[in-house]
Amino acid sequence: MRDSAGGSGPRGTLYLVPTPLDFGIAAAATPLEDVLPLGVLRRAASLRHWVCENAKTARAFLKRVDAVVPLSTALQALDIRELPRPRKGERHASVPAEALAALLAPALQGEDVGLCSEAGMPAVADPGAELVALAQREGVAVVPLVGPSALLLALAASGMNGQSFAFVGYLPVEEAARAARVRELEALARRQGQTQLMIETPYRNGALLQALLTHLGPQTRLSIACALTTPAGWTRTRQVQEWRRSPPALPNDQPAVFAIHGG
Repeated sequence: MRDSAGGSGPRGTLYLVPTPLDFGIAAAATPLEDVLPLGVLRRAASLRHWVCENAKTARAFLKRVDAVVPLSTALQALDIRELPRPRKGERHASVPAEALAALLAPALQGEDVGLCSEAGMPAVADPGAELVALAQREGVAVVPLVGPSALLLALAASGMNGQSFAFVGYLPVEEAARAARVRELEALARRQGQTQLMIETPYRNGALLQALLTHLGPQTRLSIACALTTPAGWTRTRQVQEWRRSPPALPNDQPAVFAIHGG
């Protein structure tokens, strides 16, 4: 197989590097050793090429790595490139093929590349899946490293069905469409016994919670998880009628994970 530069030879590896879930939290950062294995930190410290959601936060993460395992290349000399961002209102817009090819070029030339997001596992409820898909098509080995995923942590702590679940992403912003989607997901949860997981942009946490409390049935179970893996983290599962009596205060500086189950 020939690479995008027209040459041939061994490929590098695309490493999916998880990052801590404490991004944007005003409180003290979680020690990396508490949430990432030493082997992951060593691998991250060894990489010279990076693709990320945001270069500034990627550098902040690598600075934290350097404090535990010294980077093999000085932070200032690392090749850190951002994934193209979709235009406003185009959250699911595709990344142009030429832009993806440029990001993967070091791996096609035999260099290892790290992919990271601002928090958690890249390419899962975060950008990066299209780059991974290109790596798979081009014969680049893709290696996911061990680290926190807010979705799985929230599901495990919810007490809901972990044998059958679906992550449905972000719900519509428009009120009527969001209400219809909430009722649709509740019906699916009841009919199939399947847990429905969703996430929201931090500043919309309150609006989504209000929609869930308004449109879900009183006996439907609703689980909410915030700030997981941090000292302030919590996960609570209640019937909607209980949440209505005592709604929680949700943070506006980090995503919350919501899960519903039919009962």
